[in-house]
Amino acid sequence: MSDLTAYADLHADAVAALSRWTATSPAAAAHRDRTLTLLAAGPMAMGRAHRPGHVTASALVLDSTGDRVLLCLHGKFRRWVQLGGHCEPGDRTLAAAALREATEESGIAGLTLDPDPIDVDIHPVACQGGSLHYDVRYAVFAPAGATERVSDESEALGWFPPDELPEPLADATAQLVAPALSALARRAAG
Repeated sequence: MSDLTAYADLHADAVAALSRWTATSPAAAAHRDRTLTLLAAGPMAMGRAHRPGHVTASALVLDSTGDRVLLCLHGKFRRWVQLGGHCEPGDRTLAAAALREATEESGIAGLTLDPDPIDVDIHPVACQGGSLHYDVRYAVFAPAGATERVSDESEALGWFPPDELPEPLADATAQLVAPALSALARRAAG
């Protein structure tokens, strides 16, 4: 199956989700607009083989109270970062890709996701000898009493208070905390 066929539904979802999304910051709005420009290339922009860049999905996991965030010490670049990664051909939506990645990387069953993105970030990566990740980020909520399990992709997982994030921290991870806590507050009120 070609990338065009495998990623057609995911591409359509990404365009729709980002087109209707109200950005959480001016930087996120600029990154959303650049991501929509990338998506004009078609479904191939969802796969990691697209050298100019590709869309990824990630999640900041909060505990059930919002008192802690779950981060992973990434095995390749040795920084603490939210959970996430590449979209796969079987992913039907960006939200589902973010939830799949969070579940795989945390080992936590029963995670739930806020369906609206909380951020979009564009950053350089080593994929395909040098590319860009157009990362669409979501808030994900762990059930009470959740126990994490380290995956093959990380050195460690850790729960941290939102105002005491560990170092070294990946660029743009701290900016996820406020919109994720807002998503949790909306969920509690709703």
